[in-house]
Amino acid sequence: MEQDQLNELMKARRQKMIQLREKGIEPFGPGYLSTHYSAEVVAQFDSLENKNVSLAGRLIGVRTHGKATFADLKDYRGIIQIYFRRDQLGEEKYSLIELFDIGDFIAVEGPVFKTRKGEITVSVEDYSFLTKALRPLPEKWHGLKDIELRYRQRYLDLIVNEAVRETFINRSKIIQTMRDLLNEWGFLEMETPVMQTIAGGALARPFITHHNALDIKLYLRIATELHLKRLLIGGLDKVYEIGRIFRNEGISPVHNPEFTTVEIYQSYADYEDMMVLTEKLIYECARRVLGKSEVVYQGETLDLTPPWPRETMISIVQKYAGVDFTEIDDDAGAQGAARQAGMELDGKKRWGEILNLFFETFCEEQLRRPIFVVDYPVDISPLSKRNKKDPRLTDRFEGFIAGKEVANAFTELNDPIDQRERFERQLACREAGDEEAHMMDEDFLTALEYGMPPAAGLGIGIDRVVMFLTDCPSIRDVILFPTLKPR
Repeated sequence: MEQDQLNELMKARRQKMIQLREKGIEPFGPGYLSTHYSAEVVAQFDSLENKNVSLAGRLIGVRTHGKATFADLKDYRGIIQIYFRRDQLGEEKYSLIELFDIGDFIAVEGPVFKTRKGEITVSVEDYSFLTKALRPLPEKWHGLKDIELRYRQRYLDLIVNEAVRETFINRSKIIQTMRDLLNEWGFLEMETPVMQTIAGGALARPFITHHNALDIKLYLRIATELHLKRLLIGGLDKVYEIGRIFRNEGISPVHNPEFTTVEIYQSYADYEDMMVLTEKLIYECARRVLGKSEVVYQGETLDLTPPWPRETMISIVQKYAGVDFTEIDDDAGAQGAARQAGMELDGKKRWGEILNLFFETFCEEQLRRPIFVVDYPVDISPLSKRNKKDPRLTDRFEGFIAGKEVANAFTELNDPIDQRERFERQLACREAGDEEAHMMDEDFLTALEYGMPPAAGLGIGIDRVVMFLTDCPSIRDVILFPTLKPR
């Protein structure tokens, strides 16, 4: 819509606002308690026919036919037709309908009936004006197509795109289902600091802020892991937290600097237990929220029914990249294999880092059905317990769906001496310029020295799970207000 045309429409709406006030009607009126939602009136028509109801909502269509006007009223639950008659409302009140615009909020009262065409309708005996919309809805209600505008003005997106509303309603239900399931299974929901003096629990670059009163640097958390593990040390056996995580990283269809995870920790468990929990949690979310265990994501049918297959990272790399890391013994051999595959890397990359590089480059996108990739290298797993059969590996897995990681879990490292050595290696990486390497956390090491029981932990990216369950191609489609560059 051209800006000058928009301005004329806005001027006309402001003039109507003035006219309403001149007639003693407040264009931004008081609250209103309705008796029903639109969908309830439709569903309960047999018992509500010829009975009075009251509804409140937004006008999305108005059709005047001489002495009568039909309109469509949209509320949280749906849309219903409403019917104004001059002889019923009186000349003065009926004439005020001329001051209505698409987008205005009104409340109506009257009996329910069905038109000759069979449409359930409320015959308006009285109405109240609630809110004047001073801007027209986009494209005269036919939809909001500009993707960037949809993200920037999500409120408009929710008004005009019913599928978007459904996505975010389902997102809320999925999170609530996760919470209900974990509570049913005996886990306690916890809250840990968002601002931390040490950014730990993941390999990621943090956002940095400053606390003026204490004159200290603080970091927005990149994970909830280390604080939740402190709770296991304190004797709370099964804990979880659903919350926002912040990582100063790039933006892509699967990355947003601010995102939501659920992290779950259980004493006396191992990573095998976390695999069972992961597949059951995601399966139950699909079943309880969507009513099915198979979902279609971007044309692919995904069966979420447990058990999901388990394959080692080494075997997957051998399958899709043709390189057998069981035959490669050291960093130099791994570097040679990488160069032979055409990879560019510096001479500091270790065996495990190169194994993971092969996996990310050649394998991830091949993993379409739900699958657990197990036994990650210790070089990229500073908080995971070593694998007993191969000390170069850890008891860690990541869950993949349609080529994208949705879960990361491991048997927790509870040896404070080993943990210190790994932190020291990470610290050396930071000093060499790796801003994503883990910081040294002396307080966490102190806590470990008091003894942490054998345990396992799990992190699930809620946004990505919602993407798969709602068939959304981008993480920005499932985050209400994604991070965007200012105009």
